[in-house]
Amino acid sequence: MAVITHARPSLEADYRTLSTDDQDRFDQLMERADHAGPHDYQPLMDTLAVLTGITGEIRKCACSCWCPVIFDADRDGHVIEWGEGYNLGRHQCGRCADEHPETA
Repeated sequence: MAVITHARPSLEADYRTLSTDDQDRFDQLMERADHAGPHDYQPLMDTLAVLTGITGEIRKCACSCWCPVIFDADRDGHVIEWGEGYNLGRHQCGRCADEHPETA
């Protein structure tokens, strides 16, 4: 009997590989998540997970090098700036945080 294992979720996605329509959708969903109330936030993260293949606290690297990495901020990354009054803040992916950590 063959054993089938579940695929692990991706740890990163590349924003540039999303279609233009999906990039627009990603940007809109992230904007909505940044301003969402407690009941709306998780459904937006779930929709982003389906779009990107990433689970968790989804962020796009916000460092000055224009990195295209989308990642789970709970697993990896560096906080550049907490989201004072917002949900998302600014985060760097792990690779950028190692190579050139930024501060606000």
